[in-house]
This record gives sequence, C-alpha cells and structure tokens, in this order.
Amino acid sequence: MLHLRHFARPSTLTLALVLGLHGSAWAQQPATDLAPAPVELETSKNKAPLPLEELRTFAEVLDRIKAAYVEPVDDKTLLENAIKGMLSNLDPHSAYLEPEAFAELQESTSGEFGGLGIEVGQEDGLIKVVSPIDDTPASKAGIEAGDLIVKIDGKPTKGLSMMDAVSQMRGKPGSSITLTLVREGGRPFDVKLTRAVIKVQSVKSQLLEPGYGYLRVTQFQVNTGEEVGKALAQLKKNNHGQKLSGLVLDLRNNPGGVLQAAVEVSDHFLTKGLIVYTKGRIANSELRFNADPADASEHVPLVILINGGSASASEIVAGALQDHKRGVVMGTDSFGKGSVQTVLPLNNDRALKLTTALYYTPNGRSIQAQGIVPDIEVARAKLTREQAGDSLREADLAGHLGNGNGGPDRPSSTQIASDSPRPQDDDYQLGQALNLLKGLNLTRGQ
Repeated sequence: MLHLRHFARPSTLTLALVLGLHGSAWAQQPATDLAPAPVELETSKNKAPLPLEELRTFAEVLDRIKAAYVEPVDDKTLLENAIKGMLSNLDPHSAYLEPEAFAELQESTSGEFGGLGIEVGQEDGLIKVVSPIDDTPASKAGIEAGDLIVKIDGKPTKGLSMMDAVSQMRGKPGSSITLTLVREGGRPFDVKLTRAVIKVQSVKSQLLEPGYGYLRVTQFQVNTGEEVGKALAQLKKNNHGQKLSGLVLDLRNNPGGVLQAAVEVSDHFLTKGLIVYTKGRIANSELRFNADPADASEHVPLVILINGGSASASEIVAGALQDHKRGVVMGTDSFGKGSVQTVLPLNNDRALKLTTALYYTPNGRSIQAQGIVPDIEVARAKLTREQAGDSLREADLAGHLGNGNGGPDRPSSTQIASDSPRPQDDDYQLGQALNLLKGLNLTRGQ
C-alpha cells in the first residue's frame, strides 16, 4: 500500500512516501517515513460549496439518536462512528486512525513488531490472508495466502471492520490465539498460534548451485535496497568472484513496504528508464522515479518469482523489470494492490488514511485490481520423487564394456542424494525458475 504521509502545518503539509503493507489496518505490519517533500492540499477557494441540506439531515439524525436511543450515547462516540462510516464506504484501504493505530504507524520503523506475522485484506466482508511473513508464527503454522479468517478465538469475523479484526489479532507476545480458517472453499479448521515479537529479515540470499544465485526479499524496508546491493556482491564473492550465470529474485508472499526501497531494488537491475510513476488529484501527487546507469546485478540472467501474496512494492519491482524485459516473471498472478494512500494527521493524535492516487508501471499499466500477470505461469505444486530402488544401469552389469572416451563408470550405486537439502528440491516454482535460467544459458552458448 502506498502512503503519502503528511505532517500538519498551518497552511501546508509535508509528505513522505511509504509503499506500506496491505489492508485498511496494520495486521502486524511496519511502515516507515522517507525524506519529506512539500505538498499543498485543495484550498477553500476551489472547494465545492457545502451541502447544507445534507448537513442539516446529519445534525437532525445526531439529535434524534441522542434523544431517543435506548441507552445514552455521548457526542464523541457518535461523531467518531460517523467519521468511520464516511471512510468505510470509500475503498478497503481508506480508514480513520485512532490514536493507538496512528501511533503504531509512526513507531513501526525498525522492522521489528509484535503479532502473528500475517498481512490481511478484506473480501466480501471477511478477513483474507494476503501473505504470511517468513519465519513468523503465521508462516510456521502453515497459514497461506488466500486463506479466509472466519473466526478469531471463536468469534465470527463476518462484517467485522479491518481495524477491529487487526486489534483482536494483536496481543502480548507469548499469548495464544486461535484462528478459524477456510482454504479454497474447504471445511473450516482451527490454527492455534502464539503471538511473538516479529523480527523481519527483509533480504536473504544463497547460491542454489555453482553460478546460480537466489535472492529473497520478504518485505521492503528502509534499508532493503542497500541490503540487496550487499547480497548481490556477496553472491558474486561466494561464486569465487565470478559473475553469476543466473539469479532468481523471489518476491512471493512479499506484501509490500517502502516505496523508495522498491525503486532502489529495481534500480539494481536497470540502467535507464522509468521505474514507476503515480497519478492523482492532489498537488504534487504525480511522481516519477527513474533508474540510474549503475548495474549492481551485472545484467545477470534473471527470473522473478511472484504469486498472489506479492503486492504493492513487489508489484512495482516485478512490473518494472517485466516492462523493461530485464527478466522473466514466473509464478501466478500477483495481488493487484496499486493504489496510493495519503496519511493525513489531524489535530487530536488521530489521522485519516485516504486513497489519493494510483501507481503505474513504466509502460503505463495500472496494477490496481488486476495485478502482474507472469510471463510464464507456474502454479505451486507438491513434489514427490521417484526412488532409484533396485534399477540397474549398464555399468552395473558384469563384463560391461568401458567408456571409449576414458570416462569413469557410473553404476547406480554412485547416485547418492545431495548431502544437504537445497531450496529448489522442495520448491517446484523455484526449481522451474532455476531450470529456465539453465536453459537460457544453454541457448546463449554459456
């Protein structure tokens, strides 16, 4: 989710751009400020006149409720509920932030936060998992992108607001919570989790095989761009200082993060051209980000993995690399979160989070509600491997002829499994990405 965060001044506001995570609330999600830039909002000179008749109706409804409702209701509660109602019917990502939620947004800058490690959205009045975060209670419990949360500690979530659902899922680290999930139209099942302090490692990397690297970005935090640069250098070092033959950039189940980090990561693989731009109604909301000539990736052959849990910042990176034909996008359709949110502080420790613009890929594609479509669709699959068993090869037969080229015999007994498991052995999509990179190198004569 892209936030244009504003900090109030007498006549102008300053903004910072954050491509935050999903949902109209923060389900254990960090967001971070970037360098501010000036922006001006619409002034009273060009505003439409106030709808006096509707305001009279509003005041009359307020007065009738106070006078006739079965229990007394104070003005503050009625007015705050009215504000929430105004925002609830706009779009899923606009919200009224009460002091606690606004404070959490401002403080969540370190990549360390409490909760379950689950990013959520809303679908047909139900809370839907956008993605579990790596190495958190949610991912360890097997929660998957697309799961519907139908109950929280036995209480139905149907009709529950995003903010209320997130509030119920938060809690003291070490405390337990039970989520009732429905997966792909199946029967509901319970998952018991223990809340924890979530420490997010945004970048992970390793060599899959000699010459072939793997780079996983779990979230886009302030320093993610720098960390990706370091990871690329480390992969080359681990490859005996030689340029990689191929790289897999894994953005699956990455729900987003800081816009500038998405731009920086894209820039590591691009040497020129547009990366992303935004368009909206408020002044200065039309922003453009371009690549610089440096190429930390050395133009290594690239496959980008995405799925339904790849959103916001992930879609910016995948869309930019796809439009520039810098790599092959593989996997399944991404989430489709392409709107821009502006966080507008109010004068009472509260704020509005308001959708104000859309962002676009270099070729002018809006990702909103469509997502990034992969170049090669590869669905997730479970792998089952055949065992060699007692099968024989020519080299096992007594009296077999030797190899005329002087090569060693290769009987079946020499087929020994790898000493340590490799990520691609149990990850079908990753294995297919690696195979594609190998195929590309073969056809290029490498």
